Amino acid sequence: MTGRSKAKSAGPGDEGGSGEDGRKSRLSSVTTAIRVLKAFSDSDREIGISALSKRLGVSKSTVHRVATTLVAEGLLEQNPETDRYRLGLALFSLGTLVRRRMDISNEAKPFLMVLRDVTKENIHLALLRDKEVIYVYDLESSQAIRLKPHLGITKPAFCSAEGLAILAFKPAAFVERVLSGPLKARTNSTLIDRQQILQRLEKIRQDGYALEDGESEIGMRCIAAPIRDAEGEVVAAVGVAGPSQRLSTHAIKNFATHVREASDSISMRLGYRPGVGRYG
Repeated sequence: MTGRSKAKSAGPGDEGGSGEDGRKSRLSSVTTAIRVLKAFSDSDREIGISALSKRLGVSKSTVHRVATTLVAEGLLEQNPETDRYRLGLALFSLGTLVRRRMDISNEAKPFLMVLRDVTKENIHLALLRDKEVIYVYDLESSQAIRLKPHLGITKPAFCSAEGLAILAFKPAAFVERVLSGPLKARTNSTLIDRQQILQRLEKIRQDGYALEDGESEIGMRCIAAPIRDAEGEVVAAVGVAGPSQRLSTHAIKNFATHVREASDSISMRLGYRPGVGRYG
């Protein structure tokens, strides 16, 4: 013997360890947590540690540790009368977000197609993600000169028409967070002065739509209007975009009626009724 003690190997249920063994251990714990959550169903709404252990083929101590962590995060709850576990409200909140996103996309599509037929330009559906908007629909114009596809890309909310249309109807504290820190210009036309952006949001609230002129992308103009859900909260925006040489300021403002009609129709499909909600 050399006098050195061998390092203790991480056991199957241990969170510790370093290097490849540590990564494998953490991955195993994540996998176990996912399997625990997927064990619940309509017929098994509450399950105890022993039953989970037997069903998953994992030790009781490991299941108990994972369940305790999930409870702390709100993903599981423990029934104080039976000590059994059930799915937590945090999962309901996450599921609601996913369903909301899918509902918007599904309900919006027919109105987006009509809007493209009327305007002959690119039609966007954008959702807010932190300080950016992400484009979940981009129906391309049929004209020979048209914009490159935006599907799946993100842009800063403060300089895109869709982002501004959403921000204008969000609470002040939310807007302050989005505008916090230095704002990076994307083009020479990007407005980065915080006070001027706040004034712009006020005008958007009055007009009911946002205009963009080469501020997020050189050579592009866009007009966008907000989409509200059943609670009246603005959750997305619909936009009409095209090349600046074709969409004159006069032409794009003529699209305002069509864009607002589309956003109103989508909002009503989501359950919105005028006068409902806290922010507009």
